[in-house]
Amino acid sequence: MTGLVFVGYVAVFGVSALACVAGLSQVEHVKDPDTRRGLAALLVTSGGWAAAQAGFLALPSTQLKVAAYTGGLIFGLATVGAWLYFCSAYTGRAFHRDPLVRRVALGVFLAVVAVKVTNPVHGFYFGVEQASAPFRHLAVDHYVLHWVVMGTAYALAAVGYFMLFELLGQTGYDTRPLLVLVGITGLPVAADIVGASTSIIPELSYESLGVAAFAVGVLFVFLDRFQAVQLAGDVDNAVVFLTEEDEIRDTNERARELFPALMGATGEPLADVVPAIADRLAGERDVIELDRGGERRFYQVSATPFTFGRTRVGEMVVVTDVTNEEHARRQIQRQNERLGQFASVVSHDLRNPLNVAAGRVDLERDQRNSEHLDAAARALDRMEQIIEGVLMLAREGEDIGERSRVSLAALAEQAWASVAAEEATHVVDGDLAFDADADRVVQLMENLYRNSVEHGGPDVTVRVGALADGSGFYIEDDGPGIPADLQDDIFEMGYTTSDGTGLGLSIVETIASAHGWEVAATDAAQSETGARFEITGVESAE
Repeated sequence: MTGLVFVGYVAVFGVSALACVAGLSQVEHVKDPDTRRGLAALLVTSGGWAAAQAGFLALPSTQLKVAAYTGGLIFGLATVGAWLYFCSAYTGRAFHRDPLVRRVALGVFLAVVAVKVTNPVHGFYFGVEQASAPFRHLAVDHYVLHWVVMGTAYALAAVGYFMLFELLGQTGYDTRPLLVLVGITGLPVAADIVGASTSIIPELSYESLGVAAFAVGVLFVFLDRFQAVQLAGDVDNAVVFLTEEDEIRDTNERARELFPALMGATGEPLADVVPAIADRLAGERDVIELDRGGERRFYQVSATPFTFGRTRVGEMVVVTDVTNEEHARRQIQRQNERLGQFASVVSHDLRNPLNVAAGRVDLERDQRNSEHLDAAARALDRMEQIIEGVLMLAREGEDIGERSRVSLAALAEQAWASVAAEEATHVVDGDLAFDADADRVVQLMENLYRNSVEHGGPDVTVRVGALADGSGFYIEDDGPGIPADLQDDIFEMGYTTSDGTGLGLSIVETIASAHGWEVAATDAAQSETGARFEITGVESAE
């Protein structure tokens, strides 16, 4: 009977070690890289720990048994680090990535390992003696230093338990199976206590058995649920997990609050339970309108594929409250519609009589010379320029078309070709490749060129080039420049210091903002006088 008990102990630890090895073949299915690394390290260390315990029991000589037990102590200590790494990664924390934490942990680990390895020299950590119950084996007598290290390790492991239980309790997802698995990892502590205080079972480290059970349960039984909890823990929104056949696999508490029909609907088609969500997943619109407490709320529906290895096994549907964003979008849409109507009125109802007036003035000027007719013609030309600028802002606003890879030098030459400045000089200092709406960038440059010619005179020199740090480009001239106290005001709509429309620089800022860039005016860098406009926030494609 005693022999069977001995064989049973060796077999239990051996099977645990093999289970950890088998788990390594499945750990690649864990999607999150950090969690995957943490779980793999946990399998390696706990598997080594269990194998060392089996060797401690089965090896023939005392010397080999002590060596195996010492190895088990080292693996056991490493398991605490792997456990904390895994718990931190799985719960979305960053402790496992903190360089200081990692250096301190490594230093403490190496120091404790040194104490354990040198135990045969100083004998402060543990001693051994023969024992006969419950079978003949080499019993270990642990000293104070061991219990100090063990107590610290248990305290650190408890931090990992706290992180896990906090996540499992907050997701609103059915986490009972995972709670059971986490609890199993702590059960062997009771065996440690019994072994240390009685002779009923050998005084061994049984924690590796619990870790092995946890790993096998996660990787072979509850992997989908394990990953679903991690995904659900990253969001505070309603989450619905679907099978490949679009049947409801599970939901979190927030989803059941938002859609009561989901309560108890596991296994039913989503289209039958909440058709509004299914319709949004299948259609072009992704926003649902719901009445919540007498208030109209808007929710965006999005889906993320859920995979096992390379096989798609379903998807996670997230329903996010976007009420504020939707109100803003609708307000912008209404403003754009009003701008469109305004543009139509300006383009037809105002431009048509303006063209008639301009035509009549031209006919009259053909008949006779008059300074009054010349002034009227200039006023009509100015009105035409204002209408063109207003129409550009009204029709295009802050929208841009499809972006493509563009060349600063090429666009600069294209824009300069459309500017009436025969006596001016255009210099391109280098090139820059970036992604943008080419037509809108040409418009931006044209307006800056015209501004330089208008204020710098017909023989002005205009330079274009990339900024030294690669963050964008500049356009500068050698004209009179812009006073420092006016450099922030010139982008306001209608602001002008000449007889211009006051819209050119406002259009420049609008186009830059539409691309996510910033534009600023400053003093010229390559001449004693002049204005310089720097467009920054441009991501170089080189």
